[in-house]
Amino acid sequence: MGRILKPSSSTSLREDLTVALSADASLGEAFTPEERAMLNNILRFREVRVEDIMVPRVDIEAVDQSVTIGELMTIFDVSGRSRMPVYADTLDDPRGMVHIRDLLSYVTKQARSRRRVAAKAANGANGGEKAEKVEKSAKPKMDFDLARIDLSKTVAEAGIIRSILFVPPSMLASDLMSRMQAARTQMALVIDEYGGTDGLVSHEDIVEMVIGDIDDEHDDEEVMFSRVSDDVIIADARVELEEIAEAIGPDFDIADRIEDVDTLGGLIFSALGRIPARGEVVQAMPGFEFHILDADPRRIKRVRIGRKRAGARRRSTTKGDVEVRADEAAEAKAAKASAPASGETAAKPRTRAPAKPRAPKVETPPAAEPAPETPVTEMESAERSSA
Repeated sequence: MGRILKPSSSTSLREDLTVALSADASLGEAFTPEERAMLNNILRFREVRVEDIMVPRVDIEAVDQSVTIGELMTIFDVSGRSRMPVYADTLDDPRGMVHIRDLLSYVTKQARSRRRVAAKAANGANGGEKAEKVEKSAKPKMDFDLARIDLSKTVAEAGIIRSILFVPPSMLASDLMSRMQAARTQMALVIDEYGGTDGLVSHEDIVEMVIGDIDDEHDDEEVMFSRVSDDVIIADARVELEEIAEAIGPDFDIADRIEDVDTLGGLIFSALGRIPARGEVVQAMPGFEFHILDADPRRIKRVRIGRKRAGARRRSTTKGDVEVRADEAAEAKAAKASAPASGETAAKPRTRAPAKPRAPKVETPPAAEPAPETPVTEMESAERSSA
């Protein structure tokens, strides 16, 4: 470690530490793998920006300011969140955030009231003793009645909306952490250059960048991908590209893509140039097919990744040939079964002499009718007889 603490003139101490943690085998005895990973994350932390760790807009769970207290209780129960952004009409008009602790405090105050038990004057000889008992019983008693809670009030009417930070996506994560500590808040909305909501960052997201994922008692382990067979994997489109590449194998080469995209959905989107429709097959990587199982107009949700095999067509053709040969064998067997048994004389089929071709029928035109005779006059008759 002595040489690490004395950097040369050409390199900084940070670079020396990074190189030593990644290459020096002698440090394996000084640091556990977890410590080495945390130290590497700390050294890279100064380069991490808000856009690298934020929750995308499409995954933000938020509530409208017109939501009622009763509805908000149900939303918190279903989501398992402790904080949620509050907006008016759309997420591009944020109004703050609501904390589940503020909701619980409001409900408790509404259901609780204080009352005093009326003291009765003491009479008789032991009036002093009775007065002491009455004084003790006159202390305020807690009366908790859930029927007093007005669940129809909106979040805005209840006054439980807190302020929230607004930060640009290019802000350094280390600067955001300092700002959160100063403002005593643990949530910030990422606003783009046009004033629209781009994402969400919590204090936990920043801490996880250094120490890894933090799961509490209410976090369910989410399965990001599952292997159906050796060549088929069904994955969530939000899965990290490096994680899915490690699961598939070295032929899933993402070396030239990892600088541009972080997730499987980003890989498909960058290759296609648009959000694919459900059921569409995308050729985003050589040798693989990406079948879109679930998607909406805004994002890809689930994908089936299949490896394309060169011999797939040959196997299919061979299988078809086998089926054809099987059909031919079945036909031959059926023909043999229908043939007469040995010793029996098969009847000769009666053949029919081919019919002679008929000469074409020529229709004779009907004979012309004789012209009508012209009547002969008396003079013509006399001339004929003299001749």
